[in-house]
Amino acid sequence: MEHLWIGTLNVGIVHSMAFPDAKSDDEIVCTIRKIAEDDFFGAVEVSNLSDELAVRVGEILSSARMDVIYAGQPSLLSHGLSLCSLDEDERKKAVELCKSNIDKAYKVGASILTVHSGKDPGADKREEAKKRLIDSLRELCAYAQEKGEEHIVSISLENFDRDIDKRFLIGPSEEAGEIAAKVKEEFSNFGLTLDLSHLPLLGEKPHEALIAVSDYLIHIHIGNCVLKKESPLYGDYHPPFGFRDGEVDVDELRAFLEALIYIGYLKRSLPTRLPVISFEIKPLPGQSPEVIIASAKRTFMEAWAKI
Repeated sequence: MEHLWIGTLNVGIVHSMAFPDAKSDDEIVCTIRKIAEDDFFGAVEVSNLSDELAVRVGEILSSARMDVIYAGQPSLLSHGLSLCSLDEDERKKAVELCKSNIDKAYKVGASILTVHSGKDPGADKREEAKKRLIDSLRELCAYAQEKGEEHIVSISLENFDRDIDKRFLIGPSEEAGEIAAKVKEEFSNFGLTLDLSHLPLLGEKPHEALIAVSDYLIHIHIGNCVLKKESPLYGDYHPPFGFRDGEVDVDELRAFLEALIYIGYLKRSLPTRLPVISFEIKPLPGQSPEVIIASAKRTFMEAWAKI
């Protein structure tokens, strides 16, 4: 099945993860242009852009005819804000930050804004936190609908681990599906992002997780993680595929892609032009981003060829 994904899905990449040292506007533009010039990629995920930079980057990506996703998780993380916070002032701050990201998503031409739930408050407060999260997500969906003209940005909730690294409310894939069901009762512009690298951290098998969120899935990340506690990269650090202490390599990626095909993800009408599967990988210290990107591409091609 080599290269048969062309026209069926767009392989993407999370820019800020692949190029972690690109900080200035010129560095960001230069590295995004590198991705846009690589016809292996049909999608790119961007984050933490100023309004001016969003317009500038949007012009490049529009010319390149790429699907664009605006990643809202980095700004939520850097500000320490939670959409599920039981502190109403903090929750409102998180919602306002995400509304600002929706504005930038429109400026850059994105189809999806991704978010996370925020910290798990503990088992005794979890149900109340879920109610707050649903309120926040509904508010963001409504705002995106109000701001949209030619197209409507969809809000996508990504689930993370609850017990190891991020320790977020959402969390187990089954619970992500329950949250999505409640939001989708009122808003069509909502869905879920599932990341292969988070499944080992959640103790979930790919087919089980994908079936749990199948009805709401609009976006995919593929990456690696480390479960060995003695490793300096223990947790959710997205090392390259094949990292010696990692959990994901060719065979794991192949199994995940097969499960995506089984649930019909690649045949769906989604907010993006084609279903997007994005690399979320980060070079280790001293490694070249370009080399790690090339390695990820080879990993994907080998996994796809084994389907």
